[in-house]
Amino acid sequence: MKFGVIVFPGSNCDYDAFMAIKTVIKQDVDFLWHQDTSLRGCDCIILPGGFSYGDYLRTGAIARFSSIMKKVMDFAQDGGLVVGICNGFQILLEAGLLPGAMLRNTSLRFICRFVHIRPEEQDTPFTNLCRRGQVLKIPIAHTDGNYFIPEDGLRQLKENRQIAFRYCDEGGNVTPKANPNGSLESIAGICNRSRNVLGMMPHPERASEKILGSDDGKYIFESIVNFFNQKK
Repeated sequence: MKFGVIVFPGSNCDYDAFMAIKTVIKQDVDFLWHQDTSLRGCDCIILPGGFSYGDYLRTGAIARFSSIMKKVMDFAQDGGLVVGICNGFQILLEAGLLPGAMLRNTSLRFICRFVHIRPEEQDTPFTNLCRRGQVLKIPIAHTDGNYFIPEDGLRQLKENRQIAFRYCDEGGNVTPKANPNGSLESIAGICNRSRNVLGMMPHPERASEKILGSDDGKYIFESIVNFFNQKK
């Protein structure tokens, strides 16, 4: 399987994602420059975290117009696997590949620490190796991670089982205290209706080896490989 990690001006988690794919789950991976017009035969595209275009205007708002995003949008609409992590999630929202928007954290401060998240669905390409009720320890690092969607959109997310992850405590309980940024209904990640596009604020690439404090992020990347291999 071949992954592609897009590099935008201001990306700072591109190498983390690259190394998690190459050295931890040992899959083929290429960097893709934001001005590229080809995805080079990649089977899964990762939009990494960082501060694309300095987060000017709005997080992800300028990156959404990068040359490569037209290819990413076509790829996703054809069923290709796309993962947006933190700033990558914000870009997917701006591009309309996922519904909703990101608001400023309720604390109005940048938050960088480990949190716990609970996979809500186990039948997606990104969570198929997760157990029901499992709790993952994965870090966050953002200022604008407060996910919001209007009431009708939230209803559709629930009806279509598009909520991929929720913030929770270590025991798996979804509580206001365990919600680090005020995100609506403690949503930490969502997928599209077709389940081939995932956006999540926590950084699985920063939790891919035990020396980093957790290797729970491997469940997301290994789930992708497992899904791809089962499709062969």
